Amino acid sequence: MNVSGIRIEGLRKRYGEGPNAVEALKDVNLSVAPGEVVGLIGPSGSGKSTLLKCLGAVIEPTAGRMTLGDEVIYDDGWRRTDLRALRRDRIGFVFQAPHLIPFLDVTDNVALLPMLAGRSNAAARARAHELLEALDVAHRANAQPSELSGGEQQRVSIARALANRPPVILADEPTAPLDSARALAVVRLLNTMAVQYQTAVIVVTHDEKIIPTFSRLYHIREGRTVEERGEGRPV
Repeated sequence: MNVSGIRIEGLRKRYGEGPNAVEALKDVNLSVAPGEVVGLIGPSGSGKSTLLKCLGAVIEPTAGRMTLGDEVIYDDGWRRTDLRALRRDRIGFVFQAPHLIPFLDVTDNVALLPMLAGRSNAAARARAHELLEALDVAHRANAQPSELSGGEQQRVSIARALANRPPVILADEPTAPLDSARALAVVRLLNTMAVQYQTAVIVVTHDEKIIPTFSRLYHIREGRTVEERGEGRPV
């Protein structure tokens, strides 16, 4: 079980050195419990993209501490040498565009990550079918991505993000191109999957349609996080 979801303490990111250095993140603190979905909002230039890249182990922070599940992954330096494996095994990603592999069918798109992590073909495909069933797209298991609707593609991308049972999922503007009904459907799915698989989910968004659905929001202002209570309307 994921004990702590995700916790970030005193995270800082500086670009450059000397008088021209830029402090993109100055003191970021946030925590998301297993089974919880929170929103991350902020204007352009506030440090939102930098924070997401640090969370996703794409760039290295300057200082601070990050914990995923029961594992400290960063403490004034990476605690792992293989960041590719860290991203593959411990962090799920959902993007604005699904980015499914066009020459693999739906099942193989979801099963690929577990296979890359060393699971057998049978175990990986069983995991894929479990998730596709939970997300109500099992009937499309043998379809190619080009044969899916936009909503079905996003469901498959959520299944892929959950495939390796990560403690955290980072969803980057997952509803931006969608109308209100489809956007709320995606949020509903993320909430359901977060609870079912005890995953902490952070949704980075500018989408005003979904902001009222979060019970907690982190607003980044000038490189610092401020926690705000959301409206938490049922979706």
